[in-house]
Amino acid sequence: MLDIKTHYAGSPKALPFADPNADLGFGKLFTDHMFVSRYAEGHGWSSSEIIPYGPLEMDPAASVLHYGQALFEGMKAFRRDDGSIWLFRPEYNFKRMGDGADRLCLPQPSRAIFMQGLKALLQLEQRWVPPAQGSSLYIRPTLIGTEAFLGVRPAAEALFFIILSPVGSYYAEGVKPVKIWLETSDVRASVGGLGAV
Repeated sequence: MLDIKTHYAGSPKALPFADPNADLGFGKLFTDHMFVSRYAEGHGWSSSEIIPYGPLEMDPAASVLHYGQALFEGMKAFRRDDGSIWLFRPEYNFKRMGDGADRLCLPQPSRAIFMQGLKALLQLEQRWVPPAQGSSLYIRPTLIGTEAFLGVRPAAEALFFIILSPVGSYYAEGVKPVKIWLETSDVRASVGGLGAV
């Protein structure tokens, strides 16, 4: 069992969906807390914590800023009619993050860090899961290289964090059929590139 320390936010924010006519939009509002875990080469993953949501302190030479060592997943938590909160196959998000971490030469957070961190954060922030149909709590697990260096090699330090955002529909026009373009001859991402990460 992962030892997750919790540092509570001073005063909880008002829930934006208390007004049934409120427009949550997508990814504009954030909960009171976030989950963080840090990695250092030679020490592994440590200091898994839930902390108040806020800015991340980072060295200006962090590899994420210069070499793009970053990847994220996206999933949603839904409130059911009985009040319970459900996720859809988070183990697939964990596996994809691992595949992406390998491709970007970043250390993969363990299953315990990913799943238990996610569960602990959702348990603490369950009041943020909106009840209205068509709304959900968007979950953004993110992995970035944080070591300060200017050189071409994988970062020896990393940060894994999870933030939460109550959301309505991703599209401004709501839940309606989406028009898509099917391309049959050109590729979006070349073989061997980062298109799947």
